Amino acid sequence: MASPQPSSSPAPLRNAAPAIPNLKDRIPKLEPRRRRQEPDNPTPVPETPALPSPPNTSDWTFIVPKRRILSKKDHETFLASPTQSLITGWIFGLAESVTDTPCSAVKSDDLGDTVKAILNILGEAGELVIKCPPNEQGGSRFGNKAFRGFLDLVTENCPKWHESLGIDREAAIAEVSTYLDQSFGNRNRIDYGSGHELNFMIWLLCLYQLGLLQKHDFKAVTLTVFPKYLSLMRTVQMTYYLEPAGSHGVWGLDDYQFLPFLFGASQLLHHPYITPRSVHQQLTIEEFGKDYLYLGQVAFVNDTKTVKGLRWHSPMLDDISSAKSWSKIDGGMRRMFVAEVLGKLPVMQHFLFGSLVPAGEGMSEDDAVDSDGDEHAGHVTSDLADHSDHAHDGTGWGDCCGIKVPSSIAAAQEMKKRAKGDALRRIPFD
Repeated sequence: MASPQPSSSPAPLRNAAPAIPNLKDRIPKLEPRRRRQEPDNPTPVPETPALPSPPNTSDWTFIVPKRRILSKKDHETFLASPTQSLITGWIFGLAESVTDTPCSAVKSDDLGDTVKAILNILGEAGELVIKCPPNEQGGSRFGNKAFRGFLDLVTENCPKWHESLGIDREAAIAEVSTYLDQSFGNRNRIDYGSGHELNFMIWLLCLYQLGLLQKHDFKAVTLTVFPKYLSLMRTVQMTYYLEPAGSHGVWGLDDYQFLPFLFGASQLLHHPYITPRSVHQQLTIEEFGKDYLYLGQVAFVNDTKTVKGLRWHSPMLDDISSAKSWSKIDGGMRRMFVAEVLGKLPVMQHFLFGSLVPAGEGMSEDDAVDSDGDEHAGHVTSDLADHSDHAHDGTGWGDCCGIKVPSSIAAAQEMKKRAKGDALRRIPFD
């Protein structure tokens, strides 16, 4: 019997699994990710204008400073004027004089007679705080009215202080002392901000214009005079619960000061081991805070907030700490000074112009009552105005509307009182 012949090809299986695909053909080839370049800041770092030599004031006509920025056009005129360059050259020149220099590098032997006289004036101003103790205000964290008594004593002592600087002409004292008077805060609103800080620097600029401060004094001015002023103002802020002028809340760089960050970034420009992230290291802050203005201001901010951590109470400072170098921060602070101080109408509408720091040609004349006599005097009027008789830049209320903001310093001080057993009265902002 013949055996069955095998079929030439096997029959396909009914339930045969499909062929396994080649994954190499389906998965895209992995390539290393290219590092994304950081976008360039479209705003260039402002250059330092040349600081002109002081004028000859032997036959000079002095003017009591007044507001001259009464409209948006006035502000634009100022920004294009030689005075804007004078102020920028003064501030940036002071910053450049302390590049890579700690405060301790300036010794007492390095101080000139004018610098010593200024330090004495600030010391006496500190004694006036003791003569005007704050009123009891039952736990309120708004400005203490005893601050006005302190300002009255400052005004009373101004002529004597300026005579100690060698200024003997009454008209010159009247002009220069106006800026010192305005550098401690506003008596009506009982607040303080970067505009008042700027007034102090303009006071020093006037002393330069009079020939009392020389370029060789710049380092001492920045690292001894300005820290003394900072220390005094911290005492004033904590004593009288000064409210922030035009605070941007937690998103602002600082409720009160700006220049410690500009000068401080220059001090740390090429530091070998203190980096921008060092502001998060408490030991670094404690060890170097007295030598570097940037770190010292961060320490003060930390001490006067009721929550811990820059991330929570000062997000902008926290963001800035991620910068790769102090050079980036230095450039950013220069941009901020030009854009956020000189370039802000709500700040500069309060600026005062005299003969040593003159207004630009064609700027308005202000015949209104001084700010200490009428808090709405001389405010800007423009098409942007949507509140009372003055204007804003469209980004917020500015620092002139009388919208009261409780002081974070006051909150911290009141918490300390509560820790000692005093009751803390709650307010609507809690």
